[in-house]
Amino acid sequence: MNAKLLGRTLVLAAILLTGGPPLHGADTFRVATYNLETYLDAPAGTRPTKSDAAKAKIRESLRAIQPDVVALQEVGGPRALTELREALRAEGLDYSHWELVTGLDTNIHVAVLSKFPFRARRPHPDDSFLLGGRRFRVSRGFAEVEVQVNSRYAFTLLTCHLKSRRPVPEADEAELRLEEAKLLRQHIDTRLAADPDANLIVLGDFNDVYDSPVVKTVLGHGNGKLLDTRPAERNGDNQPNPNPRFQPRHVTWTHFYGKEDTYSRIDYILLSPGMARAWVKAETYVLALPNWGTGSDHRPLVATFTPEDR
Repeated sequence: MNAKLLGRTLVLAAILLTGGPPLHGADTFRVATYNLETYLDAPAGTRPTKSDAAKAKIRESLRAIQPDVVALQEVGGPRALTELREALRAEGLDYSHWELVTGLDTNIHVAVLSKFPFRARRPHPDDSFLLGGRRFRVSRGFAEVEVQVNSRYAFTLLTCHLKSRRPVPEADEAELRLEEAKLLRQHIDTRLAADPDANLIVLGDFNDVYDSPVVKTVLGHGNGKLLDTRPAERNGDNQPNPNPRFQPRHVTWTHFYGKEDTYSRIDYILLSPGMARAWVKAETYVLALPNWGTGSDHRPLVATFTPEDR
């Protein structure tokens, strides 16, 4: 079986297994985020090379959701990203356009893969802040690109991988993460100040829960408040929460933290008011795939949009 036929066969199998995405076509496009858990092509410090089995599961997950644009976290250097792109192309997913941002952390990076061209690139590798009288840099930087979907529609994608919940000797990890979130919000405010109706997607691994100061900071308030798409598993859940003060009890977790043996939602796709008008809520979800943890300790989430300003 040749590579192209194999790719189509694997995609069909994934769709049958996961329930689809049935409505994807030229009239919609998909944007996803996925932390790959140390996608390295060679060992770096205590981080091992990504295994072939883990890489295969990551590709299976991406084939299942078929994103047109995907933000990635914990990617190794350019060689690792190239290897992933070439392997995906052989299996039917061709991302001709890409961005990789190298911040203070030289081992893992944020990246963007896209089927659509970039109209502009605004990487933020060197953002810094003062905390306790010391200056710190954002560990992984921020990737910002303007994506041209077609001749009539474009949007800005801003992705991050905020400080992990692992303690570090230099400062309190929660305070570091909050300062990084404040800088991310500054970039959001800059875009919305220039154009309040801007089509903006902010997504990635925030490493914190919805009610935290970190997520509240990124969401913002007032006219510039972002909308949380809150993807959930497509498992049949459709009832409201018995307590109307809270969101429905849908399965929304995106990350397994082995140290605590906990599952939590720490990955997000957030939308500006302008972008929210193009959002297709019914086609936005967290992928539920058997043996998902072979690939990463995170699950990918995807949101769907119509390329039309409203």
